[in-house]
Amino acid sequence: MTQHLVLTVIGDDRPGLVGELSSAISAHQGNWLESSMAQLAGKFAGIVEVSVDATQADALRNALGQLAGLKVTVESAAARKSALKGRRLKLALVGHDRIGIVREVSQVLAHHAVNVESLDTHTSSAPMSAAVLFHAVAELTAAPDLDVGALTGELERISNDLMVDITLDETIRA
Repeated sequence: MTQHLVLTVIGDDRPGLVGELSSAISAHQGNWLESSMAQLAGKFAGIVEVSVDATQADALRNALGQLAGLKVTVESAAARKSALKGRRLKLALVGHDRIGIVREVSQVLAHHAVNVESLDTHTSSAPMSAAVLFHAVAELTAAPDLDVGALTGELERISNDLMVDITLDETIRA
């Protein structure tokens, strides 16, 4: 029997990191199905969907927990899909490429039990400027009783501290 898992990975970006994830998944009879990843200023954030033999799921969870410098959250894809019945939010971030953006925003979202469903990031350089801008758009889900005001307040604090523009919009209520 196959089990589908969703891995949320946050930590330090280093050479060979994706290879380590792939090796851990393969070593436990897993298949890498889909992923969305961001690498920025020495940090790594990603969402990876895998299928794994159900008898290997716990062993894979343990192996992923042993990867140095990473925090890996593992949940079943079925449980994650049931979370989609909650609030749907969209987060947009634009600012200078700075260390700490991914980590800070990820910690706030985790504190409020907000799940990242998709993440699209890129960096760009302005013509005639040495400034590198970081852009991210994330689709999020949260419990229906999420205190959006408290979440927005914490994101505004990060926005001011890191000099980035963070926008949080509610897109759909299920």
